[in-house]
Amino acid sequence: MTIREFKMPDVGEGLTEAEILKWYVQPGDTVTDGQVVCEVETAKAAVELPIPFDGTVHDLLFPEGTTVDVGQVIISVNVGGGAEPEAPAAPAVAAAPAQEPVAEPAAEPEGRQPVLVGYGVAATSTKRRARKTAPAATAPAAPAAPAVVVPEQLNGHGPAAGARPLAKPPVRKLAKDLGVDLATVTATGPDGIITREDVHKAAAPAAPAPVAAAPAPEAAAPVAAAPAPAVSSALPEARETRIPIKGVRKATAAAMVGSAFTAPHVTEFVTFDITRTMKLVEELKSDKDMAGLRVNPLLLIAKAVLVAVKRNPDINAAWDEAAQEIVLKHYVNLGIAAATPRGLIVPNIKDAHAQTLPELSKSLSELVSTAREGKTTPAAMQGGTFTITNVGVFGVDTGTPILNPGESAILAVGAIKLQPWVHKGKVKPRQVTTLALSFDHRLVDGELGSKFLADVAAILEQPKRLITWA
Repeated sequence: MTIREFKMPDVGEGLTEAEILKWYVQPGDTVTDGQVVCEVETAKAAVELPIPFDGTVHDLLFPEGTTVDVGQVIISVNVGGGAEPEAPAAPAVAAAPAQEPVAEPAAEPEGRQPVLVGYGVAATSTKRRARKTAPAATAPAAPAAPAVVVPEQLNGHGPAAGARPLAKPPVRKLAKDLGVDLATVTATGPDGIITREDVHKAAAPAAPAPVAAAPAPEAAAPVAAAPAPAVSSALPEARETRIPIKGVRKATAAAMVGSAFTAPHVTEFVTFDITRTMKLVEELKSDKDMAGLRVNPLLLIAKAVLVAVKRNPDINAAWDEAAQEIVLKHYVNLGIAAATPRGLIVPNIKDAHAQTLPELSKSLSELVSTAREGKTTPAAMQGGTFTITNVGVFGVDTGTPILNPGESAILAVGAIKLQPWVHKGKVKPRQVTTLALSFDHRLVDGELGSKFLADVAAILEQPKRLITWA
Protein backbone atom coordinates (compact mmCIF):
# COMPACT_ATOMS: atom_id res chain seq x y z
CA MET A 1 0.00 0.00 0.00
CA THR A 2 1.35 3.44 -0.97
CA ILE A 3 -0.22 6.43 0.77
CA ARG A 4 -0.29 9.91 -0.73
CA GLU A 5 -1.46 12.93 1.19
CA PHE A 6 -3.44 15.88 -0.11
CA LYS A 7 -2.92 19.14 1.76
CA MET A 8 -5.22 22.11 2.08
CA PRO A 9 -4.16 24.34 -0.83
CA ASP A 10 -4.06 28.12 -0.89
CA VAL A 11 -7.20 28.56 -2.99
CA GLY A 12 -6.98 32.33 -2.96
CA GLU A 13 -4.31 34.98 -2.72
CA GLY A 14 -3.21 35.56 0.85
CA LEU A 15 -5.57 33.03 2.46
CA THR A 16 -4.26 31.10 5.48
CA GLU A 17 -7.18 28.83 6.37
CA ALA A 18 -10.41 27.31 5.10
CA GLU A 19 -13.39 25.54 6.64
CA ILE A 20 -14.37 22.10 5.37
CA LEU A 21 -18.06 22.45 4.51
CA LYS A 22 -18.78 19.03 3.01
CA TRP A 23 -16.99 15.80 2.17
CA TYR A 24 -18.08 14.14 -1.09
CA VAL A 25 -16.10 10.94 -0.43
CA GLN A 26 -15.62 8.50 2.45
CA PRO A 27 -12.83 6.03 3.36
CA GLY A 28 -12.84 3.18 0.88
CA ASP A 29 -14.21 5.23 -2.03
CA THR A 30 -12.31 5.21 -5.31
CA VAL A 31 -11.21 8.63 -6.57
CA THR A 32 -9.72 9.76 -9.87
CA ASP A 33 -7.45 12.63 -10.82
CA GLY A 34 -9.51 15.83 -10.94
CA GLN A 35 -12.47 14.46 -8.97
CA VAL A 36 -13.97 16.89 -6.43
CA VAL A 37 -13.57 15.40 -2.96
CA CYS A 38 -14.77 18.24 -0.74
CA GLU A 39 -16.12 21.77 -0.59
CA VAL A 40 -14.36 24.34 1.58
CA GLU A 41 -15.21 27.90 2.53
CA THR A 42 -12.39 30.38 2.54
CA ALA A 43 -12.48 33.95 3.73
CA LYS A 44 -13.68 34.88 0.25
CA ALA A 45 -15.87 32.12 -1.17
CA ALA A 46 -16.91 28.47 -1.20
CA VAL A 47 -14.57 26.41 -3.36
CA GLU A 48 -14.64 22.78 -4.49
CA LEU A 49 -11.32 20.96 -4.20
CA PRO A 50 -10.33 18.27 -6.74
CA ILE A 51 -7.90 15.48 -5.84
CA PRO A 52 -4.74 15.51 -8.02
CA PHE A 53 -4.23 11.72 -8.23
CA ASP A 54 -6.03 8.37 -8.53
CA GLY A 55 -6.54 5.88 -5.72
CA THR A 56 -8.71 4.74 -2.84
CA VAL A 57 -9.57 7.06 0.03
CA HIS A 58 -7.63 5.89 3.09
CA ASP A 59 -8.55 8.52 5.65
CA LEU A 60 -10.35 11.85 6.04
CA LEU A 61 -8.25 13.80 8.52
CA PHE A 62 -10.82 16.42 9.52
CA PRO A 63 -14.60 16.29 9.98
CA GLU A 64 -17.00 18.71 8.31
CA GLY A 65 -17.14 22.10 10.00
CA THR A 66 -13.44 22.11 10.91
CA THR A 67 -11.27 25.11 10.05
CA VAL A 68 -7.95 23.89 8.64
CA ASP A 69 -4.76 25.85 8.04
CA VAL A 70 -3.36 25.98 4.52
CA GLY A 71 -0.72 23.26 4.17
CA GLN A 72 -2.31 20.79 6.58
CA VAL A 73 -3.09 17.30 5.27
CA ILE A 74 -6.85 16.85 4.90
CA ILE A 75 -7.13 13.49 3.12
CA SER A 76 -4.88 10.50 2.51
CA VAL A 77 -5.26 8.20 -0.49
CA ASN A 78 -3.94 4.71 -1.17
CA VAL A 79 -2.42 5.01 -4.64
CA GLY A 80 -0.67 1.62 -4.59
CA GLY A 81 -3.57 -0.14 -6.25
CA GLY A 82 -3.47 -3.08 -3.83
CA ALA A 83 -5.56 -4.05 -0.87
CA GLU A 84 -4.64 -2.53 2.47
CA PRO A 85 -2.43 -5.01 4.26
CA GLU A 86 -3.63 -4.06 7.73
CA ALA A 87 -7.09 -5.53 7.31
CA PRO A 88 -6.14 -9.21 8.04
CA ALA A 89 -4.35 -8.04 11.20
CA ALA A 90 -7.61 -7.12 12.96
CA PRO A 91 -7.89 -10.38 15.00
CA ALA A 92 -4.26 -10.05 16.11
CA VAL A 93 -4.93 -6.57 17.44
CA ALA A 94 -7.78 -7.83 19.57
CA ALA A 95 -6.02 -10.95 20.82
CA ALA A 96 -2.58 -9.53 21.57
CA PRO A 97 -2.35 -5.74 21.81
CA ALA A 98 1.32 -6.02 22.76
CA GLN A 99 2.10 -7.10 19.17
CA GLU A 100 0.84 -3.85 17.67
CA PRO A 101 4.23 -2.06 17.79
CA VAL A 102 5.58 -4.66 15.34
CA ALA A 103 3.33 -3.24 12.59
CA GLU A 104 4.20 0.35 13.42
CA PRO A 105 7.64 0.66 11.70
CA ALA A 106 6.08 -0.26 8.34
CA ALA A 107 4.17 3.02 8.31
CA GLU A 108 7.00 5.31 9.40
CA PRO A 109 9.27 5.04 6.29
CA GLU A 110 6.51 6.50 4.12
CA GLY A 111 7.47 9.97 5.36
CA ARG A 112 4.14 10.74 6.96
CA GLN A 113 3.69 13.65 9.33
CA PRO A 114 2.69 12.25 12.77
CA VAL A 115 1.63 15.67 14.04
CA LEU A 116 -1.02 16.04 11.32
CA VAL A 117 -1.82 12.51 10.29
CA GLY A 118 -0.85 10.36 13.25
CA TYR A 119 -0.09 6.80 12.27
CA GLY A 120 -0.73 5.36 8.85
CA VAL A 121 -3.01 2.55 10.00
CA ALA A 122 -5.29 4.74 12.13
CA ALA A 123 -8.14 4.92 9.66
CA THR A 124 -7.88 1.23 8.78
CA SER A 125 -7.88 0.21 12.41
CA THR A 126 -10.94 2.35 12.90
CA LYS A 127 -12.77 0.41 10.23
CA ARG A 128 -11.57 -2.93 11.73
CA ARG A 129 -12.91 -1.93 15.12
CA ALA A 130 -16.29 -1.10 13.61
CA ARG A 131 -16.64 -4.76 12.57
CA LYS A 132 -15.23 -6.01 15.87
CA THR A 133 -17.46 -4.04 18.23
CA ALA A 134 -20.72 -4.99 16.55
CA PRO A 135 -21.03 -8.45 18.25
CA ALA A 136 -19.21 -7.44 21.46
CA ALA A 137 -21.65 -7.85 24.31
CA THR A 138 -19.23 -6.59 26.94
CA ALA A 139 -18.53 -3.23 25.29
CA PRO A 140 -20.58 -1.17 27.83
CA ALA A 141 -18.30 -2.40 30.63
CA ALA A 142 -15.12 -1.00 29.04
CA PRO A 143 -15.45 2.60 30.32
CA ALA A 144 -15.23 1.24 33.90
CA ALA A 145 -11.42 1.28 33.63
CA PRO A 146 -10.42 3.97 31.14
CA ALA A 147 -6.93 4.43 32.60
CA VAL A 148 -5.99 0.86 31.64
CA VAL A 149 -6.56 1.39 27.92
CA VAL A 150 -4.82 4.78 27.67
CA PRO A 151 -1.05 4.19 27.98
CA GLU A 152 1.44 7.00 28.42
CA GLN A 153 4.05 5.59 26.04
CA LEU A 154 3.58 5.04 22.29
CA ASN A 155 5.26 1.63 22.51
CA GLY A 156 2.39 0.26 24.56
CA HIS A 157 4.55 -1.05 27.42
CA GLY A 158 2.41 -0.63 30.45
CA PRO A 159 -0.50 1.71 31.18
CA ALA A 160 -0.16 4.80 33.29
CA ALA A 161 -3.14 5.92 35.34
CA GLY A 162 -3.96 9.60 34.88
CA ALA A 163 -1.71 9.86 31.83
CA ARG A 164 -2.54 12.18 28.92
CA PRO A 165 -4.71 10.23 26.43
CA LEU A 166 -3.07 9.53 23.08
CA ALA A 167 -4.90 10.94 20.06
CA LYS A 168 -4.18 12.72 16.80
CA PRO A 169 -4.88 16.50 16.60
CA PRO A 170 -8.01 16.01 14.43
CA VAL A 171 -9.37 13.52 16.95
CA ARG A 172 -8.74 15.94 19.81
CA LYS A 173 -10.55 18.64 17.86
CA LEU A 174 -13.50 16.28 17.25
CA ALA A 175 -13.64 15.36 20.95
CA LYS A 176 -13.63 19.04 21.91
CA ASP A 177 -16.45 19.81 19.46
CA LEU A 178 -18.55 16.88 20.77
CA GLY A 179 -17.83 17.67 24.42
CA VAL A 180 -16.13 14.32 25.04
CA ASP A 181 -13.41 13.95 27.70
CA LEU A 182 -10.66 11.86 26.09
CA ALA A 183 -9.74 10.46 29.50
CA THR A 184 -13.04 8.55 29.53
CA VAL A 185 -12.71 7.15 26.02
CA THR A 186 -11.79 3.52 25.35
CA ALA A 187 -8.92 3.50 22.83
CA THR A 188 -9.01 0.87 20.08
CA GLY A 189 -6.25 2.19 17.84
CA PRO A 190 -2.74 0.74 17.68
CA ASP A 191 -0.67 1.36 20.82
CA GLY A 192 -3.71 2.69 22.63
CA ILE A 193 -4.32 5.63 20.29
CA ILE A 194 -7.86 7.02 20.40
CA THR A 195 -9.56 7.10 16.99
CA ARG A 196 -12.45 9.15 15.67
CA GLU A 197 -14.68 6.08 15.91
CA ASP A 198 -13.84 5.82 19.61
CA VAL A 199 -14.84 9.45 20.16
CA HIS A 200 -18.12 9.00 18.27
CA LYS A 201 -18.88 5.90 20.37
CA ALA A 202 -18.18 7.82 23.55
CA ALA A 203 -20.52 10.60 22.46
CA ALA A 204 -23.24 8.23 21.21
CA PRO A 205 -24.65 6.88 24.52
CA ALA A 206 -26.44 10.16 25.27
CA ALA A 207 -28.70 9.71 22.24
CA PRO A 208 -29.21 5.93 21.90
CA ALA A 209 -29.64 5.29 25.66
CA PRO A 210 -33.05 3.61 25.10
CA VAL A 211 -31.33 0.99 22.90
CA ALA A 212 -29.42 -0.32 25.92
CA ALA A 213 -32.76 -1.12 27.55
CA ALA A 214 -33.85 -3.25 24.60
CA PRO A 215 -34.07 -6.49 26.70
CA ALA A 216 -36.87 -4.86 28.68
CA PRO A 217 -39.35 -3.53 26.06
CA GLU A 218 -41.83 -2.51 28.70
CA ALA A 219 -39.30 -0.01 30.11
CA ALA A 220 -38.08 1.32 26.76
CA ALA A 221 -41.07 3.53 26.07
CA PRO A 222 -40.90 5.56 29.30
CA VAL A 223 -37.15 6.08 28.91
CA ALA A 224 -37.48 7.34 25.32
CA ALA A 225 -40.42 9.58 26.12
CA ALA A 226 -38.95 11.20 29.21
CA PRO A 227 -36.21 13.32 27.57
CA ALA A 228 -38.51 14.79 24.89
CA PRO A 229 -40.38 17.28 27.14
CA ALA A 230 -37.11 18.40 28.73
CA VAL A 231 -35.56 19.27 25.36
CA SER A 232 -38.60 21.08 24.01
CA SER A 233 -39.15 23.02 27.24
CA ALA A 234 -35.52 24.14 27.28
CA LEU A 235 -35.57 25.63 23.81
CA PRO A 236 -37.71 28.72 24.59
CA GLU A 237 -35.35 29.60 27.47
CA ALA A 238 -32.42 30.23 25.14
CA ARG A 239 -32.07 34.02 25.11
CA GLU A 240 -28.88 34.22 23.06
CA THR A 241 -27.30 32.44 20.13
CA ARG A 242 -23.56 32.63 19.52
CA ILE A 243 -22.29 32.25 15.96
CA PRO A 244 -18.55 31.80 15.31
CA ILE A 245 -17.01 34.61 13.29
CA LYS A 246 -15.33 32.91 10.36
CA GLY A 247 -15.22 32.57 6.60
CA VAL A 248 -16.68 35.36 4.49
CA ARG A 249 -18.10 37.23 7.51
CA LYS A 250 -14.71 37.33 9.23
CA ALA A 251 -12.93 38.54 6.09
CA THR A 252 -15.57 41.18 5.39
CA ALA A 253 -15.37 42.52 8.94
CA ALA A 254 -11.58 42.79 8.80
CA ALA A 255 -11.66 44.47 5.39
CA MET A 256 -14.32 47.00 6.37
CA VAL A 257 -12.58 47.93 9.62
CA GLY A 258 -9.29 48.29 7.78
CA SER A 259 -10.89 50.44 5.08
CA ALA A 260 -12.84 52.64 7.47
CA PHE A 261 -9.78 53.48 9.56
CA THR A 262 -7.29 53.73 6.70
CA ALA A 263 -9.00 55.71 3.94
CA PRO A 264 -10.53 59.08 4.87
CA HIS A 265 -14.12 58.64 3.69
CA VAL A 266 -16.23 61.42 2.24
CA THR A 267 -19.83 60.79 1.15
CA GLU A 268 -21.90 62.99 -1.18
CA PHE A 269 -25.55 62.58 -2.18
CA VAL A 270 -27.72 63.50 -5.13
CA THR A 271 -31.49 63.05 -5.54
CA PHE A 272 -32.91 63.23 -9.06
CA ASP A 273 -35.67 62.23 -11.47
CA ILE A 274 -34.92 58.80 -12.99
CA THR A 275 -38.24 58.46 -14.83
CA ARG A 276 -36.75 58.47 -18.33
CA THR A 277 -34.30 55.70 -17.43
CA MET A 278 -37.17 53.59 -16.07
CA LYS A 279 -39.03 54.08 -19.37
CA LEU A 280 -35.90 53.07 -21.29
CA VAL A 281 -35.69 49.90 -19.20
CA GLU A 282 -39.19 48.92 -20.32
CA GLU A 283 -38.36 49.68 -23.96
CA LEU A 284 -35.18 47.61 -23.88
CA LYS A 285 -37.06 44.61 -22.51
CA SER A 286 -38.87 44.36 -25.86
CA ASP A 287 -35.80 45.17 -27.97
CA LYS A 288 -34.73 42.24 -30.17
CA ASP A 289 -31.06 42.92 -29.44
CA MET A 290 -31.74 42.34 -25.74
CA ALA A 291 -33.90 39.26 -26.24
CA GLY A 292 -33.26 36.65 -23.54
CA LEU A 293 -31.21 39.08 -21.47
CA ARG A 294 -32.07 40.54 -18.11
CA VAL A 295 -32.79 44.26 -18.27
CA ASN A 296 -33.24 46.22 -15.06
CA PRO A 297 -32.36 49.65 -13.63
CA LEU A 298 -29.04 48.34 -12.25
CA LEU A 299 -27.89 47.54 -15.77
CA LEU A 300 -28.31 51.14 -16.93
CA ILE A 301 -26.89 52.52 -13.67
CA ALA A 302 -23.80 50.36 -14.22
CA LYS A 303 -23.50 51.65 -17.78
CA ALA A 304 -23.89 55.23 -16.54
CA VAL A 305 -21.07 54.66 -14.02
CA LEU A 306 -18.78 53.35 -16.78
CA VAL A 307 -19.48 56.40 -18.95
CA ALA A 308 -18.90 58.73 -15.96
CA VAL A 309 -15.57 56.99 -15.22
CA LYS A 310 -14.55 57.61 -18.83
CA ARG A 311 -15.32 61.31 -18.38
CA ASN A 312 -13.58 61.45 -14.97
CA PRO A 313 -10.76 58.87 -15.21
CA ASP A 314 -8.99 59.99 -12.01
CA ILE A 315 -11.89 58.56 -9.98
CA ASN A 316 -10.68 55.08 -10.98
CA ALA A 317 -7.49 54.86 -8.93
CA ALA A 318 -5.81 53.24 -5.94
CA TRP A 319 -3.51 54.43 -3.16
CA ASP A 320 -0.25 52.47 -2.87
CA GLU A 321 0.93 53.21 0.65
CA ALA A 322 4.09 51.10 0.42
CA ALA A 323 5.31 52.75 -2.79
CA GLN A 324 3.81 56.14 -1.93
CA GLU A 325 2.16 56.26 -5.35
CA ILE A 326 -1.28 56.89 -6.81
CA VAL A 327 -2.12 54.12 -9.27
CA LEU A 328 -4.44 55.25 -12.08
CA LYS A 329 -6.37 52.32 -13.57
CA HIS A 330 -7.01 52.47 -17.31
CA TYR A 331 -9.57 49.68 -17.04
CA VAL A 332 -12.69 49.19 -14.93
CA ASN A 333 -13.29 45.96 -13.02
CA LEU A 334 -16.80 46.82 -11.87
CA GLY A 335 -17.67 45.35 -8.48
CA ILE A 336 -21.26 44.56 -7.54
CA ALA A 337 -21.91 44.09 -3.82
CA ALA A 338 -24.01 40.95 -3.32
CA ALA A 339 -25.71 39.76 -0.13
CA THR A 340 -25.45 35.96 0.09
CA PRO A 341 -26.25 33.39 2.79
CA ARG A 342 -22.53 33.38 3.61
CA GLY A 343 -22.35 37.16 3.97
CA LEU A 344 -21.49 40.16 1.83
CA ILE A 345 -19.21 39.53 -1.14
CA VAL A 346 -18.12 41.85 -3.94
CA PRO A 347 -17.35 39.97 -7.16
CA ASN A 348 -16.42 42.14 -10.12
CA ILE A 349 -16.90 42.17 -13.88
CA LYS A 350 -13.48 42.19 -15.49
CA ASP A 351 -12.91 44.94 -18.08
CA ALA A 352 -16.51 46.09 -17.82
CA HIS A 353 -15.57 49.33 -19.61
CA ALA A 354 -15.07 47.39 -22.86
CA GLN A 355 -18.44 45.60 -22.80
CA THR A 356 -21.51 46.48 -24.85
CA LEU A 357 -24.87 46.77 -23.11
CA PRO A 358 -25.90 43.18 -24.01
CA GLU A 359 -22.52 41.89 -22.83
CA LEU A 360 -22.80 43.84 -19.59
CA SER A 361 -26.30 42.45 -19.03
CA LYS A 362 -25.02 38.89 -19.46
CA SER A 363 -22.09 39.52 -17.13
CA LEU A 364 -24.34 40.96 -14.43
CA SER A 365 -26.72 38.01 -14.64
CA GLU A 366 -23.88 35.49 -14.36
CA LEU A 367 -22.32 37.38 -11.46
CA VAL A 368 -25.58 37.49 -9.47
CA SER A 369 -26.57 33.86 -10.11
CA THR A 370 -23.09 32.58 -9.24
CA ALA A 371 -23.06 34.59 -6.01
CA ARG A 372 -26.49 33.30 -4.95
CA GLU A 373 -25.35 29.71 -5.55
CA GLY A 374 -22.28 30.32 -3.41
CA LYS A 375 -19.96 29.43 -6.29
CA THR A 376 -18.13 32.74 -6.66
CA THR A 377 -14.41 32.07 -6.98
CA PRO A 378 -11.72 34.05 -5.13
CA ALA A 379 -10.40 35.28 -8.49
CA ALA A 380 -13.78 36.87 -9.24
CA MET A 381 -13.47 39.01 -6.11
CA GLN A 382 -9.93 40.24 -6.70
CA GLY A 383 -8.76 43.25 -8.67
CA GLY A 384 -11.88 45.40 -8.43
CA THR A 385 -11.52 49.11 -9.20
CA PHE A 386 -14.99 50.58 -8.54
CA THR A 387 -18.04 49.17 -6.72
CA ILE A 388 -21.80 49.60 -6.89
CA THR A 389 -23.99 48.55 -3.96
CA ASN A 390 -27.75 48.50 -4.54
CA VAL A 391 -29.43 49.08 -1.18
CA GLY A 392 -32.60 50.17 -2.94
CA VAL A 393 -33.69 46.54 -3.39
CA PHE A 394 -34.35 46.52 0.38
CA GLY A 395 -36.51 49.66 0.20
CA VAL A 396 -33.75 51.84 1.64
CA ASP A 397 -33.43 55.40 0.36
CA THR A 398 -29.62 55.43 0.50
CA GLY A 399 -26.65 54.98 2.83
CA THR A 400 -23.00 55.89 3.42
CA PRO A 401 -21.12 52.90 2.00
CA ILE A 402 -17.61 51.92 3.10
CA LEU A 403 -14.99 51.61 0.39
CA ASN A 404 -13.97 48.20 -0.81
CA PRO A 405 -10.26 47.90 0.15
CA GLY A 406 -7.96 49.02 -2.65
CA GLU A 407 -10.61 51.10 -4.43
CA SER A 408 -11.13 54.85 -4.46
CA ALA A 409 -14.93 55.07 -4.64
CA ILE A 410 -18.20 53.18 -4.16
CA LEU A 411 -21.70 54.17 -5.30
CA ALA A 412 -24.81 53.30 -3.27
CA VAL A 413 -28.09 53.17 -5.22
CA GLY A 414 -31.24 53.93 -3.24
CA ALA A 415 -34.82 52.84 -3.74
CA ILE A 416 -36.66 54.20 -6.79
CA LYS A 417 -39.98 55.61 -5.63
CA LEU A 418 -42.90 57.49 -7.15
CA GLN A 419 -42.79 60.98 -5.59
CA PRO A 420 -44.13 64.49 -6.29
CA TRP A 421 -41.50 66.29 -8.37
CA VAL A 422 -41.35 69.58 -10.21
CA HIS A 423 -41.27 68.63 -13.89
CA LYS A 424 -41.51 71.27 -16.62
CA GLY A 425 -42.77 73.84 -14.12
CA LYS A 426 -45.48 71.63 -12.63
CA VAL A 427 -45.60 69.24 -9.70
CA LYS A 428 -46.07 65.74 -11.09
CA PRO A 429 -45.59 62.17 -9.85
CA ARG A 430 -42.14 61.08 -11.03
CA GLN A 431 -39.77 58.19 -10.34
CA VAL A 432 -37.13 59.57 -7.98
CA THR A 433 -34.03 58.05 -6.40
CA THR A 434 -30.97 59.06 -4.39
CA LEU A 435 -27.36 58.10 -5.08
CA ALA A 436 -24.58 58.25 -2.48
CA LEU A 437 -20.93 58.32 -3.49
CA SER A 438 -18.26 57.55 -0.89
CA PHE A 439 -14.67 58.21 -1.92
CA ASP A 440 -11.15 58.19 -0.55
CA HIS A 441 -10.27 61.84 0.04
CA ARG A 442 -6.57 61.07 -0.37
CA LEU A 443 -7.28 60.27 -4.02
CA VAL A 444 -10.45 62.15 -4.82
CA ASP A 445 -11.05 65.73 -3.84
CA GLY A 446 -14.47 67.32 -3.53
CA GLU A 447 -14.50 68.70 -7.05
CA LEU A 448 -13.72 65.39 -8.74
CA GLY A 449 -16.18 63.47 -6.55
CA SER A 450 -18.93 66.00 -7.20
CA LYS A 451 -18.37 66.04 -10.96
CA PHE A 452 -18.44 62.26 -11.16
CA LEU A 453 -21.64 61.96 -9.10
CA ALA A 454 -23.31 64.75 -11.08
CA ASP A 455 -22.41 63.01 -14.35
CA VAL A 456 -23.97 59.71 -13.22
CA ALA A 457 -27.17 61.52 -12.21
CA ALA A 458 -27.26 63.54 -15.45
CA ILE A 459 -26.95 60.39 -17.57
CA LEU A 460 -29.76 58.67 -15.69
CA GLU A 461 -31.97 61.77 -15.94
CA GLN A 462 -31.35 61.92 -19.69
CA PRO A 463 -30.28 58.38 -20.74
CA LYS A 464 -29.64 59.54 -24.33
CA ARG A 465 -26.36 60.80 -22.89
CA LEU A 466 -25.27 57.19 -22.80
CA ILE A 467 -24.83 57.65 -26.54
CA THR A 468 -23.64 61.24 -26.77
CA TRP A 469 -21.16 61.00 -23.87
CA ALA A 470 -19.88 57.47 -24.45
